[in-house]
Amino acid sequence: MNLIEDLRWRGLLAQTTDEAALLEALKKPTTLYVGFDPTAPSLHAGNLVVLLVLRRFQLAGHNPIALVGGATGLVGDPSGKNEERTLNSTEIVQGWVNRIRQQVSAFLDFDAPKNPATVVNNLDWTSPLSAIEFLRDIGKHFSVNQMLAKDSVSARLEGGGISYTEFSYQVLQSYDFLELYRRNNCTLQVGGSDQWGNIVAGLDLIRRVAQGSGHALTVPLLMKADGTKFGKTAGGSVWLDPEMTSPYAFFQFWLNSDDKDVVNFLKVFSFKSHEEILELEKSHNENPGLREAHRALARELTSLVHSEETTQRVEAAAR
Repeated sequence: MNLIEDLRWRGLLAQTTDEAALLEALKKPTTLYVGFDPTAPSLHAGNLVVLLVLRRFQLAGHNPIALVGGATGLVGDPSGKNEERTLNSTEIVQGWVNRIRQQVSAFLDFDAPKNPATVVNNLDWTSPLSAIEFLRDIGKHFSVNQMLAKDSVSARLEGGGISYTEFSYQVLQSYDFLELYRRNNCTLQVGGSDQWGNIVAGLDLIRRVAQGSGHALTVPLLMKADGTKFGKTAGGSVWLDPEMTSPYAFFQFWLNSDDKDVVNFLKVFSFKSHEEILELEKSHNENPGLREAHRALARELTSLVHSEETTQRVEAAAR
């Protein structure tokens, strides 16, 4: 089973550009990236979905780039938002960039002999640009008609409207893909399904400016069996930072997963083999009261985010 088939089995494949062409490209080591905007001091459990997909690509022999959006974080992504984001100061965003850079680094291998990971900050290539250069060299390749048709924009226009700042977000994200194509020969961008329009806009920019081509792959937004958004609790988001969500609370979040969600969560988040997951599913269906699948999920994710030692300590405290 190839990587794309594995992602599909795990429910981690929403859309791709020409799948046959992508499969052909992935027969050789391919450079790909995922972007993370610093909208808070920490990533949350929902961010793990695409971050672990990036890790899966590295384990399969590809070259991962984690982009931390020092520039895009100053602007704000309108996707999935009904109202304008509050703009944070440059100092706050830079502090969050540093924290998130450390967090994503924990999930990737920077010492891999053939395909070490890279972390980049899009402020490095965006800040030197003047407004005139940006409008002339990048903005001229974008049709306002197409930009207005994007779901994230049209939904806001039907509501309270959208600022020019957030309207221009898709241009900045597209520019990131072009720059990584130029600098790192990056030909694949992976993101949540709400990013599809921005990603293919980046492919179009690569074609127009560099006469190149690439690929897009999106991951479904994870929903719980009850229809609510994954990663939220009554107390708010579940953070990766132990100061914002304690390792004990983090462990309990996974342990208390709904019986209807636990097998799906294992497929999405676990690095266990298909056979191991199917065995846990069988055990869960035969005797859900044992909570074997829940415990396996909580142990693996807490160990991955915090450490095995921490997991043993919080599990002992939970007894």
